[in-house]
Amino acid sequence: MADSDRSNELRALVVDDEREVADAYALRLRGVCNVDTAYGGEAALSIIDDSSIDIVLLDRHMPDMSGDEVLAQLDEAGYYGRVVMVTAVDPDFDVLEMPFDEYLCKPVDQADVRAVIDQQRQILAYETLGEYFSAASTCAVLEAETSPDTRETHAEYAELADRADRLEKRARRLLDDHTILNEFTQIGREEV
Repeated sequence: MADSDRSNELRALVVDDEREVADAYALRLRGVCNVDTAYGGEAALSIIDDSSIDIVLLDRHMPDMSGDEVLAQLDEAGYYGRVVMVTAVDPDFDVLEMPFDEYLCKPVDQADVRAVIDQQRQILAYETLGEYFSAASTCAVLEAETSPDTRETHAEYAELADRADRLEKRARRLLDDHTILNEFTQIGREEV
């Protein structure tokens, strides 16, 4: 269930098999980001597949599909976002092999859940920014050194330009300050 339809906001997904718990965390995030909830692992994977979720708050202990299994599937699928385990399971050495980005033990108060969302948003924003700069720089070099006709028929260039565009939009959505993006686009290169 979506908190709002604001497509220009950070998107978070709260995953917990206990509806009251998932809804409570979603309520704590109201006004901070666009929040979806899933009450199980399969539902979470379906939501992530169908939309651009930036941050997943994931419980470990769930029937049918555990949070560990969801995490493994996200990793295998190359999920591009951040995963925060929010769980009553105390961590042990088993977490060494788990590809999460943060681990919080329940109960987590409103200030902490909002702080972790902001922290992970910033990290994702800078990761996205780095990928955008790389893709956009490559496009700019090709635009300066090749003709428009040549680029127009080059499938890899088209894919890279599309990727750069998606990354720029996501970075703008995630960043509070767009100064660095605006300065980057002002770098001049000679065109053919």
